[in-house]
Amino acid sequence: MRIFINGFGRIGRSVLRAFLQGPDRWPGLEVVGINDIAAADMCAYLFEFDSIFGPWRGVISLDDAGLNVDGRRIPLHRARDISTLDLRGVDLVMECTGRADGREMAARGLRAGAARVLVSGPSQAADYTVVMGANEAGLDLRAHRILSNASCTTNALAPLVALIDREWGVVTGSMTTIHCYTGSQPTVDAPAADFARSRAAAVSMVPTTTSAQRLLDHVLPDLAGRIEGSAVRVPVVSVSAVDLAVMTQRVPSVAAVNDAFRAAASSVGGGVIGATDRALVSTDLRMRRESIVMACPETRITAGGMLRVFGWYDNEWGFSNRMLDVASLLRGAA
Repeated sequence: MRIFINGFGRIGRSVLRAFLQGPDRWPGLEVVGINDIAAADMCAYLFEFDSIFGPWRGVISLDDAGLNVDGRRIPLHRARDISTLDLRGVDLVMECTGRADGREMAARGLRAGAARVLVSGPSQAADYTVVMGANEAGLDLRAHRILSNASCTTNALAPLVALIDREWGVVTGSMTTIHCYTGSQPTVDAPAADFARSRAAAVSMVPTTTSAQRLLDHVLPDLAGRIEGSAVRVPVVSVSAVDLAVMTQRVPSVAAVNDAFRAAASSVGGGVIGATDRALVSTDLRMRRESIVMACPETRITAGGMLRVFGWYDNEWGFSNRMLDVASLLRGAA
């Protein structure tokens, strides 16, 4: 599976870091090129020195052929439109620019000759939105050429809701994601369409919306309309959380819920849902590869039968690992 990364920002760089740190997890995958409009020395610098994940521990250099990481050479391109590149022989473009919501942008990798495109975020242009642990069984390699990896919160929420529904039946519920700030927010107060989102990201908790509710309806259509969702952006630089309260058809015990989380975490082929019995805080979950890590001590059931669960997710690292998992799934199904 020959992979080309278009856009070497937070997710593009995290995908490459995750792959190079654990290539044995994704046998048969190869990163054959990177494209970004930034200068090559800037791309190399931001890959080597990361404010969240720390410095790269290996050896990085640049030459006329591209980026060299620990002896692995990856060509670098600076095309503003990747459809101008020759990507024949590329099996998958990981479209990580954050600008591929429309079909014209999302399809550029196909026009360049690549077999498929995987968008690192929600995209209306996608033939299919795939979330590992929720709906990957619905992938159709003949029909689905542009895929979306949904959002980080959807990757955390959908497998969790699917598990609860499978075990006890979801009637209705409400989810709040307690989300670290991102590049979509200003560092100082600045005008924005959303008044609250105009405020400095590292100073206040900011109530806002989340795309996860809409995407959940798309990923799990049998549960459409049953889960409401909202978000609070908080002044931390990484790791977010899902706080979910649901009513179920069959009321479980706290022990049964936590046993289900632990079973999912230890299952063969797991890695989507994790579980912990420790009293952890957000920084302890940095660089966890799961889509969500359930905090078992936080599980509650009210006298009225409402189930409340809480899980952590590294919104960059876990999501980037799922991008690679999808690529591996495509390779295995080809």
